[in-house]
Amino acid sequence: MTPPTTEPTSGTATTTSVEVDPLVTELQGACRGQVVGNASIAGLTTLRVGGPARVLVTAEVDEDLAAVGRACATWQVPFAVVGRGSNLLVGDGGVPGVVVQLGRGYRGLEFDGSEVRAGAAEPLPVMAVKVADAGYQGFAWACAVPGTLGGAVRMNAGAHGGEMADHLVEVEVVRLRSGTRETWPVQALGLSYRHSELPDDAVVVGAALRLLPGDPASIRADIDRIRTWRRTHQPLNEPNCGSVFTNPPGDSAGRLIEAAGAKGLRVGGAQVSDRHANFIVTRPGARAEDVEALIEQVRARVAESAGVTLVTEVARVGLVAVAPEGAGGQADAACEVDAPAAGGEAHATGTGPAGEGSA
Repeated sequence: MTPPTTEPTSGTATTTSVEVDPLVTELQGACRGQVVGNASIAGLTTLRVGGPARVLVTAEVDEDLAAVGRACATWQVPFAVVGRGSNLLVGDGGVPGVVVQLGRGYRGLEFDGSEVRAGAAEPLPVMAVKVADAGYQGFAWACAVPGTLGGAVRMNAGAHGGEMADHLVEVEVVRLRSGTRETWPVQALGLSYRHSELPDDAVVVGAALRLLPGDPASIRADIDRIRTWRRTHQPLNEPNCGSVFTNPPGDSAGRLIEAAGAKGLRVGGAQVSDRHANFIVTRPGARAEDVEALIEQVRARVAESAGVTLVTEVARVGLVAVAPEGAGGQADAACEVDAPAAGGEAHATGTGPAGEGSA
């Protein structure tokens, strides 16, 4: 990988050097959407921690995604696709490649009989209200998922008894390796609990859902009840990533964590929420390493007290600040997740041609 070069600039009294990253230059010339180098992405996540991305691309059209795929293959750098970042933990070392966020070009809804078509950048809470006002029922649960449609599709997000698999008809994806758009029927997605079988390089750009007609006022009342429940039971006013762990079969991760005495447990600027034990909240000055260490402490306590190994739902991307000896330093690949059980989005990170691993 060729490092950034420097170009001298002359001032009236001094001469300085400005770094020019050729990867940024290439993508700025190829993309319609905004391209920013050395971009802070902590603010794109609801945990508000993590290092910068080498490049941040706001994709507005399919060609922007194709350009990212070509650049990642050429420069042999990883990629990550993020939605609203509500299920994402970015390493303190940042992402040494390209982070992609879908822009307004991938928003919008169309209603056609029993089907609703939407762009993948559509925020689920907004979509839930629009769908309700249009007289469609069964999607009120989505107001509790603080992510985008794209991530919700990839991880089969759900909440309050509903999930994406209940409604999906087909999905539109752009393959980063080829730059082509494909249509996948729901049967081909391999959907299961918080999981899909979509390929690593498939970026969800749109989806069609089938919904039943309903009374807008009644559906709005359901949304209000869900919102009230969330305000009462979840730490919505503090930085968090939603549900940290998936629920083990027949049990609740939150119950197991509380029973293990880990509610309120703190490491640095990260703490298990006092309001909901399956949420981790961060304080000013928190680091991703604090969150990672806390996750491992919680897992260890639950394993010791209940004999259950909790599985994380939060997606990780990027580098740890200081890699363990013998380790490459890159965190495990993420998945286009838009959501924890009520989600966010962290598409995948990949490392080889066009990125192997997306989310």
